[in-house]
Amino acid sequence: MSAAQPLSTDLQAAAPSAARTRVLKLLTVITAISILFGVYLALFAVGRDIEQGDVQRIFYLHISSFAGAFVAFSCTVVGGLAYLRTRNAKWDALAVAGVEVGLALALMNLITGAVWARPIWNTWWTWDPRLTSDAIMCLTYAAYLMLRQGIENPETMRRFASVYGILAFTTVIITFIITRIRPDTIHPVVIGANPQNAQGAFGLTVSISMVVSYNMVVWSVLVPWTLVWWRIRLENMHQRVQTLRARLMEE
Repeated sequence: MSAAQPLSTDLQAAAPSAARTRVLKLLTVITAISILFGVYLALFAVGRDIEQGDVQRIFYLHISSFAGAFVAFSCTVVGGLAYLRTRNAKWDALAVAGVEVGLALALMNLITGAVWARPIWNTWWTWDPRLTSDAIMCLTYAAYLMLRQGIENPETMRRFASVYGILAFTTVIITFIITRIRPDTIHPVVIGANPQNAQGAFGLTVSISMVVSYNMVVWSVLVPWTLVWWRIRLENMHQRVQTLRARLMEE
């Protein structure tokens, strides 16, 4: 009884405050409503593209999901640098949360791109420089998660993962700029000038530009930060359980 009481006290002391929980729940509701409104705008508020038809509407999610992945992976860089400097596990929690959220959004970007490519390029996949770099980026961050599972010592795992997460961001930068530095790409650019070989490009009218901007804000601000916050809470809970389990085994 005396051993169980301190453990229970430690668990309650480390639990998130009720105020932060309410803020996170409110943020989650706002994010969900914003996503639904963005979907409504993409499906009904914007007219049908003359050349591509309705499949062009997938671009509103395709581009925005990559923006969200960019922000999430940036959190991994921040978390990794801060952990290497402070050795505080809370920064490692931010880093791993950024990878998991960013990878989910990057896969969404990759899958929606394949869905768009099928009617436009008549194929689900082509080894276009942008598609290839996007796939490499996803595999690189999937390897990050495998690295964490392959190292037993927590301190060593966090240190190696921090360095890896910082270096992995180079794949994000390459994926972002490759359509502007490779003249042989056929991948269109929504914002900015398109390559000469681009196939499936479309003009930005006022209404399209507004919907693109709205979804970019939602998916690059609300979505990644909400998901990262939830994932950090889950990681903190996991660490508390691991710590308490170790103490119980010692006793």
